[in-house]
Parts: sequence; structure tokens; C-alpha cells
Amino acid sequence: MIINPTEELNISDYLQLAEEAGFTHAASLSMESLLFRQEVRDMCSADLCRSYGRSWSCPPAAGSLEAISSRAKGFCRGIIVQTTGTLADDFDIASIRSISEKHAACFDILVRQIRKIRPGCLPMGAGACKRCRKCTYPDRPCRHPDKLWPSMEAYGLLVSDVCTRSGLGYNYGSGTMTFTSCILID
Repeated sequence: MIINPTEELNISDYLQLAEEAGFTHAASLSMESLLFRQEVRDMCSADLCRSYGRSWSCPPAAGSLEAISSRAKGFCRGIIVQTTGTLADDFDIASIRSISEKHAACFDILVRQIRKIRPGCLPMGAGACKRCRKCTYPDRPCRHPDKLWPSMEAYGLLVSDVCTRSGLGYNYGSGTMTFTSCILID
């Protein structure tokens, strides 16, 4: 799809961009599903993913729940995108990493495309940023602030709930892994 920065796009146009970027699934984001929950942020502080306090894209660097949810509440529509892949078994780390990398690459493409017409869009990624081998947080500014977006969880969103309420699956069955991101458009 060729993008004209002065042209107004509808949700189906954004979904076409998502399909062209290579996502497995995409849907209009249910804005009512964006419930900014402290209990999700509390899960972040438990540091099970080893990113809390170590990444500009995660709490506490991502900002307070009040500050970032206030920004998100200024949007009225968006899309949610997923990349699903197959695993050889539950411990197939190589495939999980490959699916995650594919999702991140597709999301980079999609965000670049959407920012051409909506530079103020709000991308929310899947998990912690992994662009750099070691994040500069907290000692130096982010090396790639134009490519930095907090995770959906950093916004206090329960991803499974957002998916379900937006008409997407969350678990596509045994032997699969899915990564989810969203972009608030305007």
C-alpha cells in the first residue's frame, strides 16, 4: 500500500498495512479494553522478565501508570497486531526467540509506516525493548528514543484481556507462541 501523508486512512487501511508488514493477526483495537491496572504494573515490579529497572521501555523508566495512561487516554482508535508461530515443544527457546524477533521486525515496519501519516501515534510493544545488547538505563539516555516504545504491560494492560475484547485470540493452541503489540492512532 502506498501511503500519502495527507490522506485520511480508516481502520481497514491500517489493518492492510499490518497485513503487508507480515503480522499473523490484526484487528481494530477496542478502546474500552484499555484498562490501566496497577496490578499489572505490580507484576512488572516482581521482575520475572528481568527487565524491571533495567530498560527505558519498562517501569519505572516508562513513567508512572498515571502519566502514561493519561497519554493513552487521549487517543480514540487504534489497532492490535500479533505474530503467532509454531514450537517444536514447550521448551523450544530458539523458536520463541525467532517469533519474537519476527514480531519486533514487523512492528518496526508498521510503526514507521503509520508514523508517516500519524507522527504522534502511540506504539506499545511486546515486552521489554531488546534493540541494544545492554540498555543504557539509568546511566545514559536511550540510544534510540525514536524507536523506543513501552510494552503494553508497562501501560498496565492485561494483554489477554485486550486481545479478547478486541476480537482476537490470545492462545492459539498447544505448540504455538504469540506476541502482541498495539498502536494508538488518533
